[in-house]
Amino acid sequence: MDLGLGGRGYLLTGASRGLGLATAQALVTDGARVLISSRAAYGVSEAVEALGPLAAGVAADLADPAAAEILVAEALAQLGRVDGALISVGGPAPGSVLDVGEDAWRAGVESVLLGPLRLVRALVPHLSAGAAIGFVLSTSVRQPIGGLAVSNGLRPGLAMTAKALADELGPRGIRVVGLLPGTIATDRITQIEAASGDPAAARARTEAAIPLGRVGRPEEFGRVAAFALSPAASYLTGTMLTVDGGSTRAL
Repeated sequence: MDLGLGGRGYLLTGASRGLGLATAQALVTDGARVLISSRAAYGVSEAVEALGPLAAGVAADLADPAAAEILVAEALAQLGRVDGALISVGGPAPGSVLDVGEDAWRAGVESVLLGPLRLVRALVPHLSAGAAIGFVLSTSVRQPIGGLAVSNGLRPGLAMTAKALADELGPRGIRVVGLLPGTIATDRITQIEAASGDPAAARARTEAAIPLGRVGRPEEFGRVAAFALSPAASYLTGTMLTVDGGSTRAL
């Protein structure tokens, strides 16, 4: 299938590795140009080199109130046009509801909610009909994940905000979707497994609860995200796409 991405430009945050980088790779493979960002300049440089001539990068932290305007200005300068964005932020601090301190909750609100909203506000005036915004969320939108109280509390709110944005931007021909990754083999999952003290046992427990019997690969998520952002998905908006191998039990 031709996704119609040739010549289009996309801004991706949190994209120097993991799911964001996998999406960037899927986009450039189909001919799109990308501007990727993350907090670490070195990681951005490495990712841009790996992606090739259709990629550019800039270091930025969405939790910084100034980041949104910087990212949009850089995207316009580097890409010439912006046809959409994949907005992803790092996972908030782990812990249970009663154990996580208020500072961690406040930091989570800043990074998970306010950072993405600032970027959307800065970006929307530059988008035209046919553009798409994708939010990388989590299966915690539909069911809580043990030990991730802040994510469980905030990501469903961002999902509903994305749904409301789809209503607001639909008349302008701009689509908004959410992507709910399950357990994908990223550095973050490796760290969580290592922290358990027995990574192999942790992986086995995880895979036993996944109908497909394995964790996902970043490129499997990336292809879904690239499709959702592409003109091929032109009638897809206001929905949450779960990419989890069937592990989520909710509809």
